[in-house]
Amino acid sequence: MKRRFAGPLLLGIPTAFLLALFVLPLVSMVVLSFWRTENYHIVQDWNLGNYITLATGGAYVTFLIRSLVMASIVSMVSVVIAWPVSYAIILYGGRYRLLFTLAFAVPFLTGEVLRVIALQGLLGPLGLINGVLMSLGAAPLRFIMYTNVASAIGLVYLYLPIVVTVIYLSLLNFDARLIDAAKIFGASPARAFFEVTWPLNLFGTLIGFALCFIPCLSATLAPRFLGGPNGTLYGMAMAQQFGESGTWALGAAMGVVLFLTSILAVLAVCLKVDLRRTGFTGLGRG
Repeated sequence: MKRRFAGPLLLGIPTAFLLALFVLPLVSMVVLSFWRTENYHIVQDWNLGNYITLATGGAYVTFLIRSLVMASIVSMVSVVIAWPVSYAIILYGGRYRLLFTLAFAVPFLTGEVLRVIALQGLLGPLGLINGVLMSLGAAPLRFIMYTNVASAIGLVYLYLPIVVTVIYLSLLNFDARLIDAAKIFGASPARAFFEVTWPLNLFGTLIGFALCFIPCLSATLAPRFLGGPNGTLYGMAMAQQFGESGTWALGAAMGVVLFLTSILAVLAVCLKVDLRRTGFTGLGRG
């Protein structure tokens, strides 16, 4: 009897949680996006004005393209850095693997704002890096001071621990004897990596990529503190609609566009990858 109710209960609680805290807010945001805001009041006038503004407003298109480029670069850089780090922990971490991985989570013990401000102190005009350079008589590195490069460095710093953890967990469940088998049959270490290790852990890599790409797409703190006057991203512009501008309906439309863009970007990556080759069976075996 207990088993009969255990399944529905275990599935029902997270389902109710998702419906209440994800689906309902998303539906309300979609509805709000078709209304308009006037003098800080919501007017229930169904129209496509907000979406027309976003499609024809050059600034909004620029912010979206800049966010897509930024999120793509940051995610790829994070994966490139995270892979050797995770691989080294698996190969040489020994019994301290978990401690090494948890060490990457230490920055999460402080708030995100504090971490970004600390990075601002490191990269800024009077920060540690440029301070040392100027004291040595060298010119300061202007490209890390309030630029899109500074925002990218900040985003990599913020989300790299997540990517490392995801790839580490993927490698943890990988059967390393497959590499030995490939070498026995004559494969070089490089060939064994690219034909065995990489494809069989590609799904974990894609999850790490997505968990970095999606929050970067809507990032607000890093561009605000590090990006400078030309570093506005889509998420930052969207936050302004709900803050100083008070145009909540336009902000809701921006949220819908951001949500759809994230879904399309993840689907585009997944369609380019043969998930069955990665060992993924979530769609069932053919």
